[in-house]
Amino acid sequence: MKSKHSNSPAAPRGAKFWPALGFAAITGSRATSGPMFLSDYLSHRALAPGMAGSPLRFLAKPGVASLLKVLTAGELVGDKLPGTPNRTVPQQLTTRAASGALVGATWYKSQGGSALKGALVGSLGAVAATFLTFYLRQSLSEKTGIASSTIGSGEDALVLAGGVALSPRPGR
Repeated sequence: MKSKHSNSPAAPRGAKFWPALGFAAITGSRATSGPMFLSDYLSHRALAPGMAGSPLRFLAKPGVASLLKVLTAGELVGDKLPGTPNRTVPQQLTTRAASGALVGATWYKSQGGSALKGALVGSLGAVAATFLTFYLRQSLSEKTGIASSTIGSGEDALVLAGGVALSPRPGR
């Protein structure tokens, strides 16, 4: 199915809000995942008119998309290591909020909307998803006796599937 996302300044509110919230949600689970999928998506499209002079246009560069793929792969591995802090500690939460703000602002701007509104949607969405996924993972591990790292691998699969669904390539 082809994406119906519009690059028009007249894109309906839902065309800005729901994808921004989706990118933010996967960011709450893995801080680099939302920027990585959004960057990959934007790097395969013509730059929207609203992005031409924006400092956010760096996410549309193929080199940035490639670097974010490497960082995301590292995060997927690092998340399972025993010394990795919980995503709800202030440093991790702040990183996810900032990353969510980045994807929200960039998505909104790419759709002809307000970067500030997008940043708010993205930041709040990422923080909410951070707590939701943390407590869901913890609860599933406790109730099933399955190791948290194994549950985390399932979470990775959901993040990757969600990112692919949010960022279809042209022609697919």
